[in-house]
Amino acid sequence: MTSMMIDIFLLGLLVFIAVMILRTGKLFAVIVMSGGYSLTSAAIFVNLDAVDVAFTEAAVGAGISTVLFLAAMAFLPAEEKPARKNSTGFSHTLIATVVCVAAGLLLITAALDLPAFGDPNAPAQVHVAPRYLQESGDVLHIPNVVTTVLASYRGFDTLGETIVVFTAGLGVLMLLAGATRTRRQSPTTKTTSNIKTKSKKGAQNG
Repeated sequence: MTSMMIDIFLLGLLVFIAVMILRTGKLFAVIVMSGGYSLTSAAIFVNLDAVDVAFTEAAVGAGISTVLFLAAMAFLPAEEKPARKNSTGFSHTLIATVVCVAAGLLLITAALDLPAFGDPNAPAQVHVAPRYLQESGDVLHIPNVVTTVLASYRGFDTLGETIVVFTAGLGVLMLLAGATRTRRQSPTTKTTSNIKTKSKKGAQNG
């Protein structure tokens, strides 16, 4: 009962953070609350005894992603550009709301058919888990079952997650490198380029 109450509280906190992210127009606040959203998700995973997933969510979602967003924010305005209030924007918002509510209802309906949490007779416990426990040490020679699942059985999934984080970091580094090159332009180079531009405009006018 206590675990369920904690889950309900954390889920309510997720909804609250999501609403605040949608309502605010300041990018810094959005980044900070997104990190809080990831930390709250990690707390839910811990409460579900999925500590490995919680560690990944906290490290990638709240750690690396927040740092990358803050680095990219250095080249963006501090506040979001105000949207134009018209009928088209309202219709788009209405359509998005209907789609989100319908998808949420479908997910809740599907979740009701899932086996109870921790049920020893669940398909995952009967068919998959024994194989992981047996093959982890005998076949793959990995003593840690969690490492076996993440690095072997879910190796492609882990590789995809690593590629996503690497691509995001590479994009931020490219932005930082471009800004550094721009700042390193000497005043002489800027003056020469301005003179060339003015001379071209004068030749065109003449």
